Amino acid sequence: MTQSLTRPDADIATDWWKRGVIYQIYPRSFQDSNDDGIGDLRGIETRLDYLQALGVAAIWISPFFPSPMADFGYDVSDYCGVDPMFGTLADFDSLLSAAHARGLKVILDFVPCHSSDQHPWFVESRSSRDNPKRDWYIWRDAKPDGSPPTNWIGEFGGSAWTWDAASGQYYLSVFLSEQPALNWRNPELRAAMLGAMRFWLDRGVDGFRVDAIIYAAPDVEGGDHPPNPDWIEAMGPARSHLQTRMSHQPGVYDVVREMRRLIDSYPNRVLIGETAGTLDQVIRYYGEDLDLFHLPFYFSLLTTPWNAKAIAGVIDGYESALPEGAWPTLVLGNHDISRIASRVGVGQARVAATLLLTLRGTPTLYQGDELGMDNAIIPPEAVQDPWERRVPGLGLGRDPARTPMPWQPAANAGFTSGAPWLPVHLPPEGDVAAQSADPGSMLNFVRELIALRGRESALSDGGYRDVLCENDVYVFERRAGSACLLVCLNFSAAPRFVPVGGKVLLSSHAGRAGTRLQTLTLQPNEAIILVP
Repeated sequence: MTQSLTRPDADIATDWWKRGVIYQIYPRSFQDSNDDGIGDLRGIETRLDYLQALGVAAIWISPFFPSPMADFGYDVSDYCGVDPMFGTLADFDSLLSAAHARGLKVILDFVPCHSSDQHPWFVESRSSRDNPKRDWYIWRDAKPDGSPPTNWIGEFGGSAWTWDAASGQYYLSVFLSEQPALNWRNPELRAAMLGAMRFWLDRGVDGFRVDAIIYAAPDVEGGDHPPNPDWIEAMGPARSHLQTRMSHQPGVYDVVREMRRLIDSYPNRVLIGETAGTLDQVIRYYGEDLDLFHLPFYFSLLTTPWNAKAIAGVIDGYESALPEGAWPTLVLGNHDISRIASRVGVGQARVAATLLLTLRGTPTLYQGDELGMDNAIIPPEAVQDPWERRVPGLGLGRDPARTPMPWQPAANAGFTSGAPWLPVHLPPEGDVAAQSADPGSMLNFVRELIALRGRESALSDGGYRDVLCENDVYVFERRAGSACLLVCLNFSAAPRFVPVGGKVLLSSHAGRAGTRLQTLTLQPNEAIILVP
């Protein structure tokens, strides 16, 4: 199963987004500064020292723009402002300045495929069929029987079309009806959205993570979606049909290419894409000339069975498919999916962290995963997520992974002195204060991993080679010139012999670092990094 070593990247020294770890902040749940129970920008600023000590290079902040909050900020009513819930533009400027002073980059979430139905653009668009902004959104007539133009199903269930009685047409709404789809084929809309990106770039932000970009150019004239022969109810209503016309359409690449041209007109910026799809689909978002996303997210590890053979297969396939010069970015967690520790088991949390932080490419670490946070149990009366409310009981709700950060032994774990918007949930190893004081904690292990990644050129710059995958063990090599490391992961809750040896640089089990081994017996759920 051994594969050839991928070539180290020559430009990594100048591209900060290749070398560093990106940390995702869900602002509602990070830190509240005004005791209203909801995190805010000032709260983030008060915790920058924690992030600097963690060793990350950049923070990616989920949406904080003005919004009615139908989908917690992903329904934007003003692309160039800050919702009062999160603070003011002055608060953002202060946060940006404070982050930059600490050497931290700041990446914003950009939501290009839909706005809020309360955005002034949509208010105008729906006011009449001949309004100048009518074509800024996607409107179509009903079928002769009055039904929606196509059978497309929205991501949260129900039709992807919403009837507007006043103007007598349907508008496309891929997610909630409160999130009408923007028409990127309209040059005025396109210019306005690129202008919004320019607004933040001029303010000094270091890049964007672009939300749900796969829906930027739906082929409405292409007709209905065919049934999905592999669908089961647990996949949710949206997957009952294959999205052959709604997502990944050719016009998407033109949209991204324009965004990239804008980004490249500013020095040292990055463009990241939420490019959910198959491997072939994700690879296209690099562009034939690497002129699309710097980092198109590949999400396959989120759903791959957690065993050595399956995980190694995904990584090997991904490495083999990457175009020459393309930089990888695999994802293990974010605000839209069950916590890593709950998906793979708390015992495997350190193995997962080691995998994420030692693979080739740019890791993104979702807030709380450095603590080994697992899913919270949200009582029915406390549910906030519109997805869970629309299709309850399928396990699709995102609230369990969005609970407040637990900072210290205080009321609501130091997140707020008010009533938190979601219940506070403590990870198995305790809050930040407790884990900071424990040398063997998950938090301190992640800090060591990030520091090691920064020190060792084999991890930050090096190529990748699969060395061994058998008996629940996955071993891969990272090499940059003469610098070589072996990453050894035990996916089992039992000891496993591995026919490799060397000096232990770091282990998820206490007392192993610094020892020299002729051969290695991995302890249950152990991750070890060796100098062979």
